[in-house]
This record gives sequence, structure tokens and C-alpha cells, in this order.
Amino acid sequence: MSFLEPVRLLLLLALPVLIAAYVVTQVRRGRYAVRFTNLALLDRVAPTRPGWRRHLPAAAFLLMLGLFVTGFARPAADVRVPREQATIMVAVDVSHSMEATDVQPDRLTAARQAARTFVERLPARFNVGLVAFSGTASVLVPPTTDRQAMLAGIDWLTLGPRTAIGEGVIVSLDAIAGFGAQFGGQPPPGRVVLLSDGTNTAGRSPRDAAQRALGAGIPVSTIAYGTAEGVMYQNGTAVPVPVDGPALERLAQETGGRYYEAASGGELRRVYEDIGSSIGYRVEQREIWAWFVAAGLLLSVAVSAGSLLWFSRLP
Repeated sequence: MSFLEPVRLLLLLALPVLIAAYVVTQVRRGRYAVRFTNLALLDRVAPTRPGWRRHLPAAAFLLMLGLFVTGFARPAADVRVPREQATIMVAVDVSHSMEATDVQPDRLTAARQAARTFVERLPARFNVGLVAFSGTASVLVPPTTDRQAMLAGIDWLTLGPRTAIGEGVIVSLDAIAGFGAQFGGQPPPGRVVLLSDGTNTAGRSPRDAAQRALGAGIPVSTIAYGTAEGVMYQNGTAVPVPVDGPALERLAQETGGRYYEAASGGELRRVYEDIGSSIGYRVEQREIWAWFVAAGLLLSVAVSAGSLLWFSRLP
């Protein structure tokens, strides 16, 4: 929590002064009471004394003042609110290395499941599209708010030979640019989320793609899924397909995105939730002074009710 008018908090310095004045007043009252030496008569005149209760209205009054002063200083808190609009392209590696079962049940199936969760949790106003890349890259679903179309595209992902990571990024950037053209000079913010095991074997290089993304001001967040022990089978022969995390990490760093590792389906889902959170919300400061004023008013009602109940007078 922060304060938009912190100087006003100096008014709280008055509270210690009031506390000191109250203590002095109570001490003086005690001295006057001692002067009344006929204690038997005093017990008959005032057989019951309020004891500790007599201090409650004063304590509550001071707390009420503290709440009002705090509200007067305009307290504000960071609040996450959905962005109005954004365009996100999900680029999925569909090369044959995605058959590896080091991520259960296999890399592609885990990627599908996590991508579905990601899409379903995005704010409804977000446009999201799908790019699949193996030896080439193509847009399966252009940016849209139609979640059913996106989910159907994810279900139709099929495998192909080779891996063109650079092409996947560039095709995603082109899709974002083409969609944003309809908004004129202020297109919605864009982001590419790329899933791959990280070894580029075809098309333009990830370095070229990173330069394009940097020039367009579109971050590329990358997810390396799989492990160093990944294996796929070709004609019954085991072929190692270890994940190449450093390549994907460089791509993310060069574009201002974030890099994630997902060695299991559960981790992949958590990664998508993290990406969805960073894309889907922005942090704003909102004033919360009304809460302090409301608390002060409720406390004033409680003080008045207690004073009337115990002492038959208002404080």
C-alpha cells in the first residue's frame, strides 16, 4: 500500500499528544477522588464503577481519528485489472521430435492439453491465434476471440519433418501485424508464445526472427519442453532428441520475452498459467481511502453505542 498524499500523515502526530492529555486527565481525576476521604459514603453514592470500560470510548475515538487521517492521506493499493485488448499467437512445434515420451503421455499431447488450458483462461476480449511449424510454418487459426475455433485448431495439430523455429516466429509476427492493421496507428499489444524442443533445422534462423520481433516491439516468450533424455523412434530405432533450452532462452532474451522450462505436463500447465497472468493483466494503483473512512464511521457508531449503553451519554 502507498499514499498519494503522504504529507497528510503528519496529522497522526496529534494522536500521541491526545493520548498524553488523556493520561494526564485520568491521573488528575484519581488525585481528586483520593481527596474524598469518606470511602463508605463513596461506596453508597457510586457502588459500581465502570473500571476498564471507561477507557474504551477514548481508545476507540483515537483509533477513529487515525483511520480518518489515513483515509485523508489517500491510500492506494496495487490492483490487477484485465487489459482491454491484446493479440497473442501461440506457435507450436509439430516436428517429429514431439513424439518423444519424456513428457507424458508425449510432448505433443502435453502441449495440446496445456495450450487448451491457456486459451480457456485468457480474458474474453483477447484475440488469440495458432501457428504450427515443422519444416515450414503456417497459420492454422488467425487471431480471433472465437475460443472454439482455437481449441479445434489445437486438436488438429499433426506432426511433420524438421523444425523451423525462426519461421514459426516470423509467421506469427506477420499474423499479428496483419490483424493489427485494422486498428490503424494504435494496434493492441502483441505477444508470441512459442513451444518447441529448441533445435532449428530449417528455414530462417531464430536470430533473424528475434531481430524482426525486436523491431516490431513484440516479445516472444518461449517454452522448452522435454528433457535431455528425450528419445523418438524411427523405423524401430531410438533417436535421441534432447531439448535445446539455451537456443530458446536466447530467443526470449533477445526479444524481451520470458523463457520457461517444462519437463512434464504438470509443469507445462503451470508455465501457461504464468504466461497467461503476465499477458492478461496489468497492475494499477487504485485509491482505497473509502475503506478507511467507512471503518472510521463504523467505529464512531460503535463508540456512541457503547457510551450510551455503559454511561448513558455520548462521548
